[in-house]
Amino acid sequence: MKAKGGTKEYKTGGWSAHYILIICSLLYMVNYMDRQVLASVLQMMKVDLGLSETQLGILNTAFLLSIAFFSVPVSFMVDRWSRRKAVGFMALFWSIFTYLTGMGRSFATVLIPRALVGVGESGFSAGGTALITAAYDPAKRGRTLSVFNLVIPLGAALGMIVGGKIATVTGDWSRPFFIFAIPGIILGILALFMKDYKTVHELDKAGKRTGFFKSAASLFKIPSLKWMYIGYGVRNIMNFSVLMWLSAYLMRAHDIAADKAGGIVGAIMMMAIIGALLGGFLADSWQKKNRKARMLLPVIGDSLAAIVLIIALFLEFKGAGFYIGLLWGALVMLGTPALNAVSQDVVTPGLKGTSWGMAVFCMYVFGGGWAPLLVGVISDAFITSFGFTDIVSLQSALYIMACSGFVASIILFVGSRSYPADMDKVKGAKLQSEK
Repeated sequence: MKAKGGTKEYKTGGWSAHYILIICSLLYMVNYMDRQVLASVLQMMKVDLGLSETQLGILNTAFLLSIAFFSVPVSFMVDRWSRRKAVGFMALFWSIFTYLTGMGRSFATVLIPRALVGVGESGFSAGGTALITAAYDPAKRGRTLSVFNLVIPLGAALGMIVGGKIATVTGDWSRPFFIFAIPGIILGILALFMKDYKTVHELDKAGKRTGFFKSAASLFKIPSLKWMYIGYGVRNIMNFSVLMWLSAYLMRAHDIAADKAGGIVGAIMMMAIIGALLGGFLADSWQKKNRKARMLLPVIGDSLAAIVLIIALFLEFKGAGFYIGLLWGALVMLGTPALNAVSQDVVTPGLKGTSWGMAVFCMYVFGGGWAPLLVGVISDAFITSFGFTDIVSLQSALYIMACSGFVASIILFVGSRSYPADMDKVKGAKLQSEK
């Protein structure tokens, strides 16, 4: 079918769509392996390099804030240039600096390349989300994005389990970084062969191309999107606190090695695969009956996740506490595919990547990016001010972070009220083929 100007309309489905989903999903998995490998060796790195709790928190927060501050401009570039090229080159960039992180032998020489890994990863999810949602029918967005998102816990689990195992066997915290850099380079090259849609330029009322700042600001004029962005950031205070610190807590509380702690955290993260798949299916099914469903499902999931995490921490993730921790792993991902779909449901084609890039920015700046540092600072404060042991201080800090799930639920509920009307404003927008 020919679109206006003789350009073919971008066709959804088929093997080209599956290739996009496979490559982007595998890259997302590697992305989270490279993120989570640091958490698997955090305790070993602390001992080897003589780092404080706050310095460990800074390493994680610098990485996350690098993603945050580059996510929107890089995602805008993705929308205005090429999704497939951007995804491929970003994968090569972050993989190189993952390797260089392992070469660090001081706080500064680990911090700088780790922050640059964040720069490389900053626009990937925006490019991947835009490509995947364009390649499949809009009614299936929740399900296709559930596949894209289920690899997040899989990658996190592999980063914890494999990274911890490699570090334990070799006795070297840096070795996993060297090994994990390889698959990102291979997949980055394969990403250059994905099908892409023709770049769409946003125009203002005068017919001129809309610049970066105006495009970014326009997203916050969409009511449901504004509340989704804020809620997305707040919900990740809980999520990133656990991702970055649970392994270290388990090693201290139960006096176990990195590989065993990584195995426990990895099992919890693997449960998030069930949460992602179930969340995508429930979001699409419920959306047919209730047009607010993709905003309401995370409200339920995040509230339950906060309650479950507090119980698991109280039980120190031992015995029944471990199984409750597994439940938390499923609940914490329940609403993620739905929120990813929301970021695409209420914007025009020229802002698909930028919209998700803004979600990534807000995910870190409105909470998630500061969470690892806050945990470290709070833990240090409990030790120095109240004489807590490093086990109790870290556990107490994680209790506080868990409460963010309740706050996020309230924010997302407010955003659900305007979601149907915002979808109606962009109904019927079409994409054109790149070639």
